[in-house]
Amino acid sequence: MKRLSIAIIFLISITRVVAQPVKIHGQLKVEGTQLVDQNNQPVVLNGMSFGWSCFHPRFYTASAVRWLYKDWKCSVVRAALGVEPDKGYLKDSATQKKLIKTVVDQAIIDGVYVIIDWHSHNINQKEANEFFKEMATTYGKYPNIIYELFNEPDYETWPEVKKYSTELITAIRAIDSNNVILVGSPHWDQDVNLPAEDPIAGFKNLMYSLHFYAGTHKQILRDKADAAIAKGLPIFVSESAGMQATGNGPIDYDEWNKWIKWMDARKLSWITWSVSDKDETCSVLNKSASDFGNWKTDDLKESGIKTRELLRSKAGKK
Repeated sequence: MKRLSIAIIFLISITRVVAQPVKIHGQLKVEGTQLVDQNNQPVVLNGMSFGWSCFHPRFYTASAVRWLYKDWKCSVVRAALGVEPDKGYLKDSATQKKLIKTVVDQAIIDGVYVIIDWHSHNINQKEANEFFKEMATTYGKYPNIIYELFNEPDYETWPEVKKYSTELITAIRAIDSNNVILVGSPHWDQDVNLPAEDPIAGFKNLMYSLHFYAGTHKQILRDKADAAIAKGLPIFVSESAGMQATGNGPIDYDEWNKWIKWMDARKLSWITWSVSDKDETCSVLNKSASDFGNWKTDDLKESGIKTRELLRSKAGKK
């Protein structure tokens, strides 16, 4: 009986390890336009973005990360470093880095991938250089890590974003030669046609962020993305949701489902925005939600219920 119990415990522990996405897929890389794993097999990551760290710090807990992995079945989470707002990185770097590191550290423990997102709409070259050098030095040895250099350029031109990104990529690659880097594009990551015409050269394992909100962005943006992919641009949907681009308005289920089918057909990874309790449609949690996960249905907004269902269905769970 004792031997049987030991065998059962061993099998349970093995199952837990195998279930971890990073244990399954290992070091990610980019081949052509496709994200692939350590066995050169296409891999699709699905997960959640935390809200701005400076606005919603209470959810930046190890327990929330674990709940998103265990219950929501996220294979990736995104830590969104608030840069410019009050209490953000430019005003209080120590507090903000602590929040980001809490998420990253737990993602590594749980064996899920994690995007370190410089969540800004403007170029802050010096500060971004310092931040990503520190992140690469601390975490570059872990295959869990994905760097996102610029959440959403808004009015910057592609030459400006390209110059900014190239400097950051050079700094990261001096420390971390492997982990995937996501590059933004103008107009809130809509104009992927611009880097498709003039991509960053000389580096491997780069992808380009595409963001959509289904209530606003429809077939025209999908067509633009298809044209970029046809030109060889690797795309990663690092932020998306079902309502309008303002984060409010009703959920457009028809368009959201079209986006999901479109991404599935192209084996594109996607992240939903956001783990927060702001009074808006795109925040997936109600005020009743605990800082530490273990969220019940009543703790979830409409977007949260839908997103959890999507993520669990991708993992084969009901």
